[in-house]
Amino acid sequence: LISRRAFNIESISAGYTEDADITRINIEVSVEDDRELEQVVNQLGKLIDVIKIVNLGLVDSIVRELVLLKVSTSKGSLSDIRNIVDIFRGNIVDVSPETVVIEITGSQGKIDAICAMLAEYQIIEIARTGAIALSRGPVPVKNM
Repeated sequence: LISRRAFNIESISAGYTEDADITRINIEVSVEDDRELEQVVNQLGKLIDVIKIVNLGLVDSIVRELVLLKVSTSKGSLSDIRNIVDIFRGNIVDVSPETVVIEITGSQGKIDAICAMLAEYQIIEIARTGAIALSRGPVPVKNM
């Protein structure tokens, strides 16, 4: 629906919620102006299964992304990679003689920054979740 209208999807993620009958879908779109964003919201609102649309960019919210990175390593580079991971508050979740798998959560900028830092060690594989978000404060999105 969105791509047919020539809007770019920057990220999309879906998952379970506190209500077993509802799946939450987070979509980040790239638009030129508020009019285009309104068009996206209106088009999504026409879908039968859509219960509610909330623009979390308009409220104080927390946005995070998860990435798993598989990086080529050797005995000499493992300590350097570990230092970079520590600086970005990530975790090494798997180590083999030739590779290390790193888990990082944070903003898109943080994820992009660690990818740039680790590029010199040869990133073999990347899996990114896309952005997920929650509003701050006691009011859940379903009540906004």
